[in-house]
Amino acid sequence: MLGRLFVVMPVTFSKKVSPRHWMAYIDPEELNPQNPSIFISSPASAAVGCYGFQLYVFKQGVKKTSAFSKFTLLCNPWCREDAVYIPFEDQREEYIQNDSGLLFVGTSKNIVSRPWSFDQFEPGVLEACLNLLQVSPQHQKNRNMDYLNRNNPIYISRVVSAMINSKDDRGVLTGKWDGSFKDGVNPSLWTGSGDVLTQWAESGYSPVKYGQCWVFAAVMCTVMRVLGIPCRVITNFNSAHDTNDNLVIEEYYSETGQKLKHSNDSIWNFHVWVECWMSRRDVGPGMDGWQVLDPTPQERSGGVFCCGPAPVKAVKDRRIDLFFDIPFVYAEVNADVHAFVVSEGRVVSHSKDTERVGSLIYTKAVGVHRHQNITGDYKSIKSPSSTLSGSSAAMSEDSTLSRGSGMVVLLDLGKVPIAGEPVHFTVKVMNKHRVAKRMKVHLNAQAKEYNHSPSDTFWESHGVVQLAPMEVKVIHQQILPAEYENVVGDDVINLAVVLEDLASHERVLASEEFNIASPQLTIEIANADSVVLRKEQAAIVTFTNTFSHPVSGVLTVAGAGLIQGKVNFRMLPLRPGGSVMQRITFIPTKWGTKMLQARLSLSDINSAIRGFKMVLVCRA
Repeated sequence: MLGRLFVVMPVTFSKKVSPRHWMAYIDPEELNPQNPSIFISSPASAAVGCYGFQLYVFKQGVKKTSAFSKFTLLCNPWCREDAVYIPFEDQREEYIQNDSGLLFVGTSKNIVSRPWSFDQFEPGVLEACLNLLQVSPQHQKNRNMDYLNRNNPIYISRVVSAMINSKDDRGVLTGKWDGSFKDGVNPSLWTGSGDVLTQWAESGYSPVKYGQCWVFAAVMCTVMRVLGIPCRVITNFNSAHDTNDNLVIEEYYSETGQKLKHSNDSIWNFHVWVECWMSRRDVGPGMDGWQVLDPTPQERSGGVFCCGPAPVKAVKDRRIDLFFDIPFVYAEVNADVHAFVVSEGRVVSHSKDTERVGSLIYTKAVGVHRHQNITGDYKSIKSPSSTLSGSSAAMSEDSTLSRGSGMVVLLDLGKVPIAGEPVHFTVKVMNKHRVAKRMKVHLNAQAKEYNHSPSDTFWESHGVVQLAPMEVKVIHQQILPAEYENVVGDDVINLAVVLEDLASHERVLASEEFNIASPQLTIEIANADSVVLRKEQAAIVTFTNTFSHPVSGVLTVAGAGLIQGKVNFRMLPLRPGGSVMQRITFIPTKWGTKMLQARLSLSDINSAIRGFKMVLVCRA
């Protein structure tokens, strides 16, 4: 029985089962009349949910006894007839059973691996995920129809995508991207899905405050894995939000390089969604496999804030005629960027970039804790253009180039900026005219959140250079730690240079957005080769202060299957260059490879320092 729906089946002595019908049997070879075992076989298309099970025993047509029990039925990616069947065991291990992973954030120039605990085997998580389906508007509106539709992973995934955010329903998470988080939890402080889901369930299904895209996606990944649908978390670097559907993102700069808020379009430095594996007979051949689903509330789909499932193959082939939300996802990875320099209300320079949006698309690789580049699954990768050597201006992976009819400017970061060290970069300017030129060089740095326009300028530099005909000059610049330290953490720096010809007033722009790498926590496990169940183990967490001033904060250590809940330690002010070590103990309760993660929340900087260690727990 599922709600008021039920099926009646006789218990037979034949072990022959069918993928299309409910069946029950007793194995005659192992029959114990005093304590018989009855096996139930469900059809591959059975609905997901918590079933009631009633057993009746008749003697000569008269009911003699009955018994009642319950069982939970999930999708089965090991079953060939199931719509979520995924054919490789290592993928089933990764996308269903792995209870920890990495989320990728930052920028395409400096990708940050953030540890995450999916927690699908933790107490209360299965119940919360099943109750998510029960709380959904679809179930509340028509319970029988909802139960009948739960045999379809397409339907389930759309319900879950809508229920992870709370825009239209009693969803799991409320999103917030700016302002104070004091009445909830700063999204950067979540370390796993279990805390979010159990808090939601224990509150009577009141939305949890707060989430941002990686939290929405990671929690959805947990729910889908719990329900038996293979799922992985995806990060799209330089993700476009095209509000007017013209596949063009417009950006505006002042004549001194300050980025302006003149457009509703935006590019997030990264955006995180999920992919789920399923067959798609509803959209024709060739569309089975990974499907994009995005629980972050951005646009309505069918009147509700959800997105997907959009076949990844359809996104690559621009099949915008198919279901669901393919045009929106296509724009996220393919829009062009038009940059304008504005002076006194008029456009004085215009450049176009067709490579920036969707420049990298990452997920965690199967079986190892590193990234897998899946950009080619979403878009045709153009061969990299050859670079020019010597004094000529050249494009590289870490530089941005802009050229006018007579000027070229190149902005190059060189290496990834690291907290506590100056940000070194070069500006290469080239005069393509056959006459000498005087040019103004305007440099501007602004802080920004990953999904917002930049705030006010925090660093700038202005100067004049004299260039002989066809001459190239390289200007070396740096931003000191004291000038940028408030930007370390989850914030990003927008750096722009505007080159102005003083004679013709022609201008060219080059810009770059980058994050500054935070220091890392290191974790060492004592006797790492002999970690066993239910035996106390020790670990050492070490932090070195690379900032130019003392820092303090709270160290939080967690690990599903290793530590019950979380353990907090207060860190006293630590001088610049100083190190601190914290010993922790834990008793593993689950065997297998488990993630021990640590987070140091600094009290005087908007930043969290993270680290993780994978621990192999043996049975004994």
